[in-house]
Amino acid sequence: MSNLLFPAPEPTTIAIQNSDQVFPVRRVYCIGRNYADHAIEMGHDPDKEHPFFFQKNTDNINTSGQFPYPSMSQDVHFEMELVIALEKGGKNIQLDDALNHVYGYALGLDMTRRDLQAQMKKMGRPWEIGKAFEQSAPISPIYPASQIGHPHQGSISLKVNGEVRQQGDLNQMIWKTAEMISYLSKYYELAPGDLIMTGTPAGVGAIQIGDKLTGEIEQLGQFEVVVV
Repeated sequence: MSNLLFPAPEPTTIAIQNSDQVFPVRRVYCIGRNYADHAIEMGHDPDKEHPFFFQKNTDNINTSGQFPYPSMSQDVHFEMELVIALEKGGKNIQLDDALNHVYGYALGLDMTRRDLQAQMKKMGRPWEIGKAFEQSAPISPIYPASQIGHPHQGSISLKVNGEVRQQGDLNQMIWKTAEMISYLSKYYELAPGDLIMTGTPAGVGAIQIGDKLTGEIEQLGQFEVVVV
């Protein structure tokens, strides 16, 4: 008999490509301004910043293929990203050991209430109201690194209704996969089930209800999300 006041929520899981197993999610870390061209389009100098991170909530993950347009915003943007899925954790992870902590990779969207994020920036407040809302992290199945390796270059793109809106290459990331893991582990104790969303190329923009978003990463294929 449980002594919980009410039933605990079901764990958040993500499908694993070509497997009947699923990946249980613990935390979702997101790196900001990790592509120089995106940093510039957002008004920042990519040569003057150390990496910085914010978090989405585990239950923000959305694997349904649909993105409900959120409340309290009139300017919701897409941000196409490579997602790192960890199977090992630790603190102060060494750079040359960091990739050994990776289980696999996925395609993801960091959906952003840009108008609310801009308000928070002006007031010097946290971004969560613009980033960590319901269904704000559409994610594809995870592709194990044992099958695809560790993508460090290759096309990353997003189409909206068939029109290319974002186009970049993974080799344009300022902070690479191993560097992100190592740096982040200095500030947090990482653990199995953690996800890292790795930033987005230039070209972010607004969506409307009815739009079809098609994300693609060269080694991982495509995933589609419809705005409803």
